[in-house]
Amino acid sequence: MNAHAYDVSLADFDEKVLTASQQVPVLVDFWAPWCQPCRILKPLLEKLAAEYGGQFILAKINSDENQELSQRYGVRGIPAVKAFVGGQLADEFTGALPEPQIREFLERLIPSPAESLRQEALALAAGGDLPTARKLLADAINLDPKNDVAYLDFVELSIDANELAEAKELLDVIADRARDRSRVDSLQARLQLAISGGSANIGALYAQLTADADQHEARLQLSNALAVQQKYRDALEQLIEIVRRDRKWNDEAARKAMLNLFTLLAAQPQYDDLVREFRIALARTLN
Repeated sequence: MNAHAYDVSLADFDEKVLTASQQVPVLVDFWAPWCQPCRILKPLLEKLAAEYGGQFILAKINSDENQELSQRYGVRGIPAVKAFVGGQLADEFTGALPEPQIREFLERLIPSPAESLRQEALALAAGGDLPTARKLLADAINLDPKNDVAYLDFVELSIDANELAEAKELLDVIADRARDRSRVDSLQARLQLAISGGSANIGALYAQLTADADQHEARLQLSNALAVQQKYRDALEQLIEIVRRDRKWNDEAARKAMLNLFTLLAAQPQYDDLVREFRIALARTLN
C-alpha cells in the first residue's frame, strides 16, 4: 500500500474517483480475490503508482463487493482497468497487460511536462502575441519531442504568422506520425490555400468580377484569398457560384476547391453547420 493507491467502494467512488480525477488521472482496477490474473496485475499497478509519485492515483475496487459499480461501467471480465480524467472515463483495458504496455497506457493519460507551456502559448496566440506564442511552443517541443499536438499547434501558428516555408517543413515531418489525421489534413489544406492565395488583392479581384462575372480564375483566386482570411462562408459562396456557372471549368477546379475547404474545416466543429450547408448546395447544383 502507498499514498497513491487505495481501496474504493460505491460509498466513496464519487469522491475518490470522479472528483479526484479533476486534479490527476485516476486508474480504477476492478479485481476479485479469486481472479488469478488480478493477482498479477494489482501489485504491478501498485508499484507503478508508487513510482510515478502522484502523477496518477490507483483506485482498487473489489468487483464482487461492488457489483453496482461493475454494472455501471460495463465490467464483463476482470481484471478491468478504467482510466478517469476530468470526471469522465477516458480510456480502459482488460486483462493483465505486461508492464511496457501499461506504461504506454499511462503515458497517454498523464499530461506531458510541456503541456503547461503549450496551454500558455495558445492563450498568448488568442491574445494576438504570435511571436511569443511560437517561442513557447518551440520550448514545449524541445522539452517533449513526442508531443505531436504541440507540433501541430506550431504549424498552425506559423501559418497565422505567414511563416509558410517553416510551416510546410514542420508539417512534412509530423504528418506521417501524428494520430490526429483530421487535423493534419486540415492544416495541409490550409497551408495550400495560404501558399496559393496569400498575396491576392481582394479589392482588385472584386472589381474584375464586377466588370465580368464569368472570370472564373479571378473568382477562384478571390475564394482562396477569402479563405486565407478565414472568411469561409464568403469563400464557399464564390466557389459554388463558379460551379453554377460552369461546373466543368478547369477540370472541375471549383468543386475540388470546395472539397479542399471541407477538409480544412472538418477538424473545426464550429464550422460543421457551414460545411453541411454547402455540401448540400454542391450536391443540388451538380444534380
